[in-house]
Amino acid sequence: MADTFSPLIRASDLLKIYNNETLVLVDASNIPRISYEKRHLDSALFVDVNTELADIKEDLAKGGRHPLPDIKDFSETLAKLGINRNSHVVVYDEKNGSNAAARFWWMLKSVGHEKVQVLDGGFQAAEKVGFPINSDIEIPKKSGNYLAERWLLPLADMNEVEEISRDENHLVIDVRDSERFRGEKEPIDLIAGHIPGAINIPLTTNMDENGLFLSPDQLKGKYQETLEKFPAGNVIVHCGSGVSACHTLLAIAQAGLEIPKLYVGSWSEWSRNNKEIATTDR
Repeated sequence: MADTFSPLIRASDLLKIYNNETLVLVDASNIPRISYEKRHLDSALFVDVNTELADIKEDLAKGGRHPLPDIKDFSETLAKLGINRNSHVVVYDEKNGSNAAARFWWMLKSVGHEKVQVLDGGFQAAEKVGFPINSDIEIPKKSGNYLAERWLLPLADMNEVEEISRDENHLVIDVRDSERFRGEKEPIDLIAGHIPGAINIPLTTNMDENGLFLSPDQLKGKYQETLEKFPAGNVIVHCGSGVSACHTLLAIAQAGLEIPKLYVGSWSEWSRNNKEIATTDR
């Protein structure tokens, strides 16, 4: 079902509204805070993917590299950023929106926030249209007050993935690049390969040669035929650690299609639990 509020915003459109009172601009770049303090979009507040968008455990076999934080902790993060239920949140990162910006979008959508968008093309796109950049210490425009009680968008855990991965009535989509999927390389996790039964649709194919998302019609053409073969709720999307998978969920939402389940633990959890490993395509 199509959103009433587009998941993406172009840099030129953001430039027109960035002084709006209800706008909260968030930098979710996967960089140290000190790097953000040296250079960020004007008025952008920093959110840390490792400490605020995740609750990383000592044992990565329990939830993977970026498990979701406790919902109360996330509520506190939103309040600290000055986000309220009526805030128009625009989030960006340094990877064309393909990393933590999409994760923050998913998390906000999953607590029922309607007015949240990812900056298409990220920091680079904003810089190209002349968006102001500075190194100021940013302060929220308003004090935040946000009460979230549970995640509303569908989630899958490792047990569910294991149970349905080879079921012809279910689909597991791995959005990592093809070399990692085929087990030819693994730069981050301990074991190379993929979840048996999964198919590979790299998140990079959601974007054009300029690092911008494909049009809604193009994205619909890309995903609709595959998704419509399966009942709603029978599609699970994952990546390495549950962050960049949200880029594909964002693309599917931009296409006006129903958002599938997210397996947050993803390959980082699966590969640490002595599960069956595959290195050939489905």
